[in-house]
Amino acid sequence: MDFIKEAYKVKAATVIKNLEKRQMEGYYCETVKEAVDKVMSLIKQDDIVGWGGSTTIDQIGIKKLLEERKITVYDRDKETDPKEKVKMMKKALTADVFLTSANAITMEGELINIDGNGNRVAAYCYGPNSVIVVAGMNKLVTDLDVAIKKARLDASVPNAIRTNSKAPCYFTGKCADCTMADTLCSQILITRFCKPKNRIKVILVGEYLGF
Repeated sequence: MDFIKEAYKVKAATVIKNLEKRQMEGYYCETVKEAVDKVMSLIKQDDIVGWGGSTTIDQIGIKKLLEERKITVYDRDKETDPKEKVKMMKKALTADVFLTSANAITMEGELINIDGNGNRVAAYCYGPNSVIVVAGMNKLVTDLDVAIKKARLDASVPNAIRTNSKAPCYFTGKCADCTMADTLCSQILITRFCKPKNRIKVILVGEYLGF
């Protein structure tokens, strides 16, 4: 529907303007293909690339493309031993480029993420030289209050099911603000400004991606 696509463009323009005020680069791509091309244009052949757990990054197929182009990656998903997987997750924090998404993005250009282990939000804060965020337009919300509620409902509940967590939300579909060992809400990060400038790049995609 053309009017929805046009609405996406208008919303994206506002968000990108506000991202720039917060020293983040912003881009809008209508399709996943355009978004993947944009991501690849931001990665040099000699870069080392890492990522955290992200359904969006899995969906867009960029991992296979990186492999085809023989770009070095720190891929935790290929590790079967839990200890080696943790080591690879730590290595990803030293990568040149870190690929991720966001649980929610406000119209004011703030990025909200909720994390169980903390490795994904750690990369947002410090470590990789460049953090590339790919997010479907379904991740846009009005403000921080809505963003945190969205993260706890739309991200935590599916993740509980995906990881077979025994947190209360697995059974009720609703965040209980739990303090169980299985909680997926250990860290909640609001990224409201980027230092150094343009370290974080946000690619908004005019499709429904992730959750």
